[in-house]
Amino acid sequence: MDKPVVRDAALLLFRVVLGIIFVAHGWEKLFISGTTATTGQFSAWGVPQPTLSVWIAAVAELLGGAFLVVGLLTTFVAGALALLMLAAVYFVHLDAGFFVSTNGLEFPLLIIVSLMMIVVFGSGRASIDGVLTRG
Repeated sequence: MDKPVVRDAALLLFRVVLGIIFVAHGWEKLFISGTTATTGQFSAWGVPQPTLSVWIAAVAELLGGAFLVVGLLTTFVAGALALLMLAAVYFVHLDAGFFVSTNGLEFPLLIIVSLMMIVVFGSGRASIDGVLTRG
């Protein structure tokens, strides 16, 4: 299984699925729930500067997810999204238990670990980063 083609295919699949998850969450904040409702939710959770935080989170998730899908600036974006998720853990998920059904730590921890895998292993050759760094 330690063949470059298999590794690159696995990284591509991993990156695309993770990116789609982030795009969906950013899209939901901006266009489905809307920024007003999401701001109220952030405010109830005690997130500082809830309006600004909603915009930062939504745009970071939407654009960061898209960058993960295509593999552009991948390690930087994955690191930034991991920091965003750590903030989400602190403000939203820390006191909610473990399981995702109670808005607990389960999902954000999985996302953070997944993002760290991308930071460590990179985007693979099947990415814009991979194309730009071939020499």
